[in-house]
Amino acid sequence: MSAELRHYQVAAIDLVWRAMAEGRRRPILMMATGAGKTKTAAEIITRAVAKGKRVVMTMPAIELIDQTVQALWNEGIRDVGVIQADHPMTDYSRPVQVASVQTLSRRKLPETDLVIVDEAHRAHKIIFQWMQQCPKLPFIGLSATPWTKGLGKHYDDLIIAATTQQLIREGYLSPFRVFAPSHPDLTGVRTVAGDYAEDDLAEAMDKPQLTADVVSTWLKLGENRPTLCFAVNRAHARSLERDFKRAEVPCGYVDGNSEPSERREVKQAFERGDIRVVVNVGVLTTGVDWDVRCLILARPTKSEMLYVQIIGRALRLAHGKADAIILDHSDTTLNLGFVTDIHHEKLSDGNERKGSASSRPERPAPKPKECLSCTRLKPAGVRKCPSCGFEPHKMEAVETSQGELAHLGGKQIKASMDDKRRWYSMLLWHEEFKQYKHGWAANKYREKFGVWPNGIDVKPAQPDVQVGNWIRSTQIRWYKGQEKAKKAAEGAQHAA
Repeated sequence: MSAELRHYQVAAIDLVWRAMAEGRRRPILMMATGAGKTKTAAEIITRAVAKGKRVVMTMPAIELIDQTVQALWNEGIRDVGVIQADHPMTDYSRPVQVASVQTLSRRKLPETDLVIVDEAHRAHKIIFQWMQQCPKLPFIGLSATPWTKGLGKHYDDLIIAATTQQLIREGYLSPFRVFAPSHPDLTGVRTVAGDYAEDDLAEAMDKPQLTADVVSTWLKLGENRPTLCFAVNRAHARSLERDFKRAEVPCGYVDGNSEPSERREVKQAFERGDIRVVVNVGVLTTGVDWDVRCLILARPTKSEMLYVQIIGRALRLAHGKADAIILDHSDTTLNLGFVTDIHHEKLSDGNERKGSASSRPERPAPKPKECLSCTRLKPAGVRKCPSCGFEPHKMEAVETSQGELAHLGGKQIKASMDDKRRWYSMLLWHEEFKQYKHGWAANKYREKFGVWPNGIDVKPAQPDVQVGNWIRSTQIRWYKGQEKAKKAAEGAQHAA
């Protein structure tokens, strides 16, 4: 066994062999991004080949074939063939085969003694068909996020080798800071197959004000670090690329249709520092070992797997890298929690029912909170911001008086003086914090209640969720109004 193996890799390999010896022939090995899956797989392959066994290692994407062959070569495994189209390394006589799942689905399945499935959470149909055709053939799944629904129908054990939290604590992954500089309005965005519908999502995110905010935030908080930016679709990605270039930030672009040569050129330019930001659409979520020190999440998601895979791109260690910066413009961290808090102890069998004690999910960790001073996200229960030191203070108690009618959105509603004082104190706080012109709070108060805050004397207090959301909604309406007016003006000019 290689002396270079880390302690959790050694333990993981031992647990895999033990599981298989005990009859669990299809375990999944969960190793967080950066844990060294390929190195661990190489040790398993080396042991199997030493016993005269043949091994097939499957890859979910063509671009990972050569990368994996090179990684195995670096680990001393040289007797390797490739199953992928007309690859120059095609040689079925080799004891180790690196295979594309796309090619496997179109050819006769190879004879082998062991299958190692990389990115097993992708749940490729051909792998499950292979399992059915060869019920005694052992399969070892590898994944940082083995949480796909129904995966437990095909694999029979989950071995947790290393979590993201553990790897950061032990110094194998980079710590990170998350900022939530903007909050998208996803009202009306449908959910399809458990995640946001891409066309709706793109329409919500591909707005001039939002893409410009991504760039201005990076200029402010990104520290000019090498950065990956994740967009919703090609049109959204091109808008982000355009805005970065307008700001004179060297920016590259890749998507699923980019030629391998284009991707190599972008990667090389990124590594040289000629490009600071690479905008992509879903193609840099796995198998990427670039030196990424800042990540922009401009693609909201409800998928824990996609979210963890994306954030993982920024957590690899690098020389001189103290931490990673995550600029989350999607509210995903606020909704799903920090990646270090997402954890599952078992595979899904696809039969989970609401309220079932046997299938009840693990209790999620409390969600992070946003610092209202610098927008950094901090763990629940942490009052003082670790970045700027801001600590919120509770609003002083106010006297309650008899309610009176106030005008709101064309309706007469009941609003007590208690409510009015609370709202005005929080609007004053926001006015001071944002350094708005004097009178902003009074105007917003009038917009809310239909009257001026005459005679109300209160001290500024940090806004609660209700007031903060209301302020945010008025800002979104204002931006939409500006966009509508601009389009109307452009239309009139064009008609003239």
